[in-house]
Amino acid sequence: MAAPVLWEASKERKESSNTWSFMKEAERRHGVDLPDYDAFHRWSIEQPEAFWDTCWDLFDIRASEKGERLSEKIDRMPGARFFPDARINWAENLLRRRDDGLAIIFRGEDKARSEMTWAELYDAVSRLAQALRADGLQAGDRVAAYMPNIPETVIAMLAVTSIGGVFTSASPDFGIQGVLDRFGQVEPKVLISADGYYYNGKTHSSLDRLPAIMEGMPTVERVIVVPYTNPSPDVSNIPKAVTLDAYVADYTAGDIDFTPRGFNDPLYIVYSSGTTGVPKCIVHGIGGVLMKHLTEHRLMSEISADDRVFWFTTTGWMMWNWLVTALASEATIVLYDGSPFYPDGNVLFDLADEAGITMFGNSAKFIDACNKAGLEPAKTHSLASVRTLGSTGSPLVPEGFDYVYGKVKQDLHLASVSGGTDLLGCFFGGCILKPVRRGEIQAKAPGMATAIYSEDGQPVTGEKGELVCDRSFPSMPIGFWNDPDGQRYHDAYYAKYPNVWCHGDWCEETEDGGFVIYGRSDATLNSGGVRIGTAEIYRQVEKLDQIVESLVIGQEWDNDTRIVLFVVLREGLQLDDELQAAIRKQIRDNTTPRHVPARMVQVPDIPRTKSNKIVELAVREVVHGRPVKNKEALMNPEALSHFENRVELSA
Repeated sequence: MAAPVLWEASKERKESSNTWSFMKEAERRHGVDLPDYDAFHRWSIEQPEAFWDTCWDLFDIRASEKGERLSEKIDRMPGARFFPDARINWAENLLRRRDDGLAIIFRGEDKARSEMTWAELYDAVSRLAQALRADGLQAGDRVAAYMPNIPETVIAMLAVTSIGGVFTSASPDFGIQGVLDRFGQVEPKVLISADGYYYNGKTHSSLDRLPAIMEGMPTVERVIVVPYTNPSPDVSNIPKAVTLDAYVADYTAGDIDFTPRGFNDPLYIVYSSGTTGVPKCIVHGIGGVLMKHLTEHRLMSEISADDRVFWFTTTGWMMWNWLVTALASEATIVLYDGSPFYPDGNVLFDLADEAGITMFGNSAKFIDACNKAGLEPAKTHSLASVRTLGSTGSPLVPEGFDYVYGKVKQDLHLASVSGGTDLLGCFFGGCILKPVRRGEIQAKAPGMATAIYSEDGQPVTGEKGELVCDRSFPSMPIGFWNDPDGQRYHDAYYAKYPNVWCHGDWCEETEDGGFVIYGRSDATLNSGGVRIGTAEIYRQVEKLDQIVESLVIGQEWDNDTRIVLFVVLREGLQLDDELQAAIRKQIRDNTTPRHVPARMVQVPDIPRTKSNKIVELAVREVVHGRPVKNKEALMNPEALSHFENRVELSA
């Protein structure tokens, strides 16, 4: 049975949308008939050169040269390249304006607030770019930012990329080893760090970590310290350090000298979660990321120049890279750094009203936490400006959809999206031309030949399988850092099905054309020969009011695998026989007997990454007595101790 429709845009809104306008222009240019989004999507993957060429023109890509060729080796994965002869500059495409309109609105908990016009942003980038050039930074050099989500991080990224440098970032809550595990691999020439950051009402210093970080990164020739928590930080004990103000003091803002680079030259280095080993360093190209983000912003998210775009993220999550690209659509970006629950769960909704946010992005975990906390923004906030609410990071369960439309806002495009750091974008996401159905992601992303494969590599509908993309796309990584023959890159995505990207998500295409993500393939459970997505169990367990959060793994036991469920309960409650029986009944009545856990264990906390994703694989390692190789990737590594040597799992 088809999932119920919770919201649908009016005919007027659909026909005035960016997506509709794009479709009509594609019809005019290419003589095709695109009556609806499904037809448009089919055309975008069947005629990729025509689609991406139309994107180039309609998105007004700024380039010194486009070149004659639209692609080469387009049927090869990996190996395909789009616009192989084009010469562009990333920062030039984001700094399109130089006027008194707002480019950035920033809040750092209740400690910091600022706004920056386009002219101010351009000038700040100009001065820093001049200083970096004078200091010897050249195209291809890496610059690492150990920074909170503040305007200076955006300025640094734009200054580096204006020169053609490669930018990489990590949030300041990473410890010394976590920083070295990431930045140490890519050998940066410059390190940029704030003096500290605010979280949960407290001030945290970064300065005391920098000497040890510098010791582990001998390639760094300059450290630039950004005053954030202290207007005059003491950098005397940090080798090669200077404050940002002193660094740019001798330079006057002027026209930026944007260095042209190849469309497929490096732009960003981003990192896999690294919870089971040293993170993979994923290298993304300039043009591929720009084209992919613009399709997701202009089409999937309907972003235009009058929008104010927000996504709650740190600089260590790919959604930071995604958010800042909204500048290329001339939209205002809204940055928030700190806890989303300080001083309480209303802070981001307060920001939405104060800043006039039109796209309000967050994680499925945030939506679930607001629901569990009993927040009802529809009663306490206007949210009149918010047209789109984005959700990603983990699957948004059907009850999350109910909460948004029942307790947040009724007239709202809820855009659940799914993708990854690996492609720095989305496979699935929102579509203004389609209805929002309960518990489902709306549509395949334009230009993405997304499919669900069975184990034997056949496309399937109406059953669970592997998420794949079986045609090339511009934001496929250039490769991994320090992977000269490309073998590690190939093995990560293309080894399971030849010439097909296998993403590692376990999902399903529904009968009405929507999509449901059930969790990571490598975390799926195998009970009685049936693969079960972990999200299927979370959805049922977390319906119970007593349960705050849960985590499930498969435990190797008696030459088989049994399902073990860990639960965090509301304060003062215990996992007694009655509650265990209620959990079993909830799961059995709404799924199958195979989904019912063999063991249940109460824990006070669940470990998660710094982008707020629970880490099933790390817990599985601990339960089996195996070492977790990279605890630095975790927000709360101490939580792993709650899963060690549990007597409940010894019989």
